[in-house]
Amino acid sequence: MQITRRHMLLGLTGVAGLAGAGYLLVPSRSGVGESARLDPVEAHRQALSGDILIVDIRRPDEWQRTGLGQGAVPIDMRRKDFVDALLTEQMKRGGLPVALICARGVRSRRVAFALAQANAGPIIDVPEGMLGSRAGPGWLKRKLPLVAWSG
Repeated sequence: MQITRRHMLLGLTGVAGLAGAGYLLVPSRSGVGESARLDPVEAHRQALSGDILIVDIRRPDEWQRTGLGQGAVPIDMRRKDFVDALLTEQMKRGGLPVALICARGVRSRRVAFALAQANAGPIIDVPEGMLGSRAGPGWLKRKLPLVAWSG
């Protein structure tokens, strides 16, 4: 079954077919079936060192407004082939853990949770997002490097 934006927003696991594909779940401190978490500084550091792949799941208009975090790959979570595109990028990099980032951590948390529930991992959430949230100031306020998105 294909995961849709609706599945992700509801936290459902519409990617049951991935469970047997050999992906491992990275449990968080809060329990099995949830994603691990990183702040933007650590996510950026690990992306630059080749330890994770950061995927920016926001919309193109959001990438245009703020730019992308250096080292992030833009994949709009609304794409019908979102999971396939994410897995393709992950496999291009030897199966690295994937860290998801959005604007304020809401979408990344839901998508990370849905993917983790389906054992499509390792999946990591960047809960501060680009703009900041209760989790912290975010990528922009931390003044981490940006790359312009050209479409």
